[in-house]
Amino acid sequence: MLILRPAHAVPNMDKALEYNHIFSVAPMMDWTDRHCRVFHRLLSRRARLYTEMLTTGAVIHGDRQRLLGFDASEHPVALQIGGSNPRDLAESARIGEGFGYDEINLNVGCPSDRVKDGRFGACLMAEPQLVAEGVAAMKQAVKIPVTVKCRIGIDDQDPEVALDTLSRAVIAAGSDALVVHARKAWLNGLSPKENRDIPPLDYDRVYRLKAALPGVPVIINGGIATIAAAKQHLTHVDGAMLGRAAYQEPWRLLSVDPEMYGEPAPHATMHEAIEALMPYIERELAAGTRLHSITRHLVGAFHGVPGARAFRRYLAEVCTRPEAGTEALRGALRTVEERSVAPIAA
Repeated sequence: MLILRPAHAVPNMDKALEYNHIFSVAPMMDWTDRHCRVFHRLLSRRARLYTEMLTTGAVIHGDRQRLLGFDASEHPVALQIGGSNPRDLAESARIGEGFGYDEINLNVGCPSDRVKDGRFGACLMAEPQLVAEGVAAMKQAVKIPVTVKCRIGIDDQDPEVALDTLSRAVIAAGSDALVVHARKAWLNGLSPKENRDIPPLDYDRVYRLKAALPGVPVIINGGIATIAAAKQHLTHVDGAMLGRAAYQEPWRLLSVDPEMYGEPAPHATMHEAIEALMPYIERELAAGTRLHSITRHLVGAFHGVPGARAFRRYLAEVCTRPEAGTEALRGALRTVEERSVAPIAA
């Protein structure tokens, strides 16, 4: 376990933090649902997984079992919340803790128009004190860690000032860690998709934040495509978070436990991992879930392996049928040659 001791100069950080957050898979809307997370857990025992972002309104007033329910195998798993009202954030955090989540993460980084209109996400970079009030309310409401995921700034903000101001405010309020996407969010002029790539990455800014807050766990996110790159970041910060690379090329996660933790992966091959997923799929099918809701997360499971294209085609043409079951997925697996190791080096 990574043990991080906070600097005495940082308010409200007067005892050692134990925060096992060396590697994580980013929260991604429409992607990191409960089926995806169960699959990812079969590839790594140690990676911290995150839900899709849920608004406080959805958590408080929505179908909680459908929105918040998760499989016990997913631990450690964090609930990401979007909102700005401290009272609602506190209530949502209590609800999340009651469901058994290991962490509550506040989204201060999503750049979509919808979150701006709802006063949550990246637009809150402009309101650090409000964010701090929300963090303080959540910390008073729950015993599990409360963390913040943010950008280095928005629009015309100076990242040196904006990130430092927000970080110190939320740490003083009790945030247990900071997850920083190393890009600005340009809320005026770029779409959410463009905000994932066009604003330039500035890893050095995140490194400087860590140097300024030596006792605060700082996790870096944004543009990290390989496990090797994630390991390199650990020479500067406490943790690394993969987003699209982890989802689109999930075979990379087979290397997380060996490379990041010095432990064997739960399964030696992707074939074995998908076979291990079958009992979960059978339970979900019995509960009325369609196979495609699960297999859509497997599209990138094989890379550089003979038959990978046929596998994807089988998923698209056979596993999407309303009556499709586990035999359809086993048929897809038979199109791919098995290897004893991950497809290519991570």
